[in-house]
Amino acid sequence: MTTETTAQTRTSRVVLVTGASSGIGEATALRLASEGHRVALGARRTDRLEAVAARIVADGGRASVHRLDVTDRDDVRAVVDRVVDEHGRIDVIVNNAGVMPLSRLDALLVDEWDRMIEVNVKGLLHGVAAVLPHFQRQGAGHVVTVASVGAHEVVPTSAVYSATKFAAWAITEGLRLESDPSIRTTTITPGVVESELAQHISDPLALDAMETYRRNVIPADAIARAISFALGQPADVDVNEIIVRPTAQR
Repeated sequence: MTTETTAQTRTSRVVLVTGASSGIGEATALRLASEGHRVALGARRTDRLEAVAARIVADGGRASVHRLDVTDRDDVRAVVDRVVDEHGRIDVIVNNAGVMPLSRLDALLVDEWDRMIEVNVKGLLHGVAAVLPHFQRQGAGHVVTVASVGAHEVVPTSAVYSATKFAAWAITEGLRLESDPSIRTTTITPGVVESELAQHISDPLALDAMETYRRNVIPADAIARAISFALGQPADVDVNEIIVRPTAQR
């Protein structure tokens, strides 16, 4: 489904946001659309995406809805190609889809480990693989990865999650080093943010610890503003990483 207004801005870009049905993804889609960008919303919950798109259109923005499972490589490629078919190009991908079922390693929640690797690592790689050919053909593009402060620290229950977020940081940094300067990369590293991530935790010890950890949170739009800042820089400026967290987080 595609809904657009005729309004155009000179700096308008075509942006695909994964995990756009809630949290950081939703906030990013709303903010970028309000700034005049054409936003493609990707996630599995299309009913939620439709609601986000309706808000964007009601405010005069442009949005399209795409059912997307980032763990399916063919699905990601098909959605990216569809966005290019609709708009003639794709300028930015915000790799935001992620899960965080924290647990101690000795809880042996192996299925949850696998899920984090599938979404947080393979999902990112699938996004990169899908957009790179288009970016190279266009001679321009921007890959934004939403990581976590878990990329820089490990606490009890976060070993696998932190590993996936360090991998996300490393993949994005590797892409920066390997790419032509016309392709920019940014890792956005949130601290404690209002989101549904904690709802994925099934381990009671991790869930109890998370209640304390999440006493101080910032709104998802704080991360959306950081993404907007990175995208808004001139072509010769590449904002490689931004860490954004509550002032009270230690």
